[in-house]
Amino acid sequence: MDIIVDRQLCIGAGMCVLIAPEVFDQDDDGKSLVLDSSPLHLGAVREAEQVCPAAAIRVSGTIS
Repeated sequence: MDIIVDRQLCIGAGMCVLIAPEVFDQDDDGKSLVLDSSPLHLGAVREAEQVCPAAAIRVSGTIS
């Protein structure tokens, strides 16, 4: 599974960090970073993808 954060689109709202702190963090500029792309967190990642106000998160690839 690949989790992609489009840092050009990211507005630093932090919803992804609130929903999945084990997967996402924010850098000094407030932009989201992916910490862990383990499929164990797929549900939280999908929720973060849906609620991102900038639609900056995409999940692609297969889950192995």
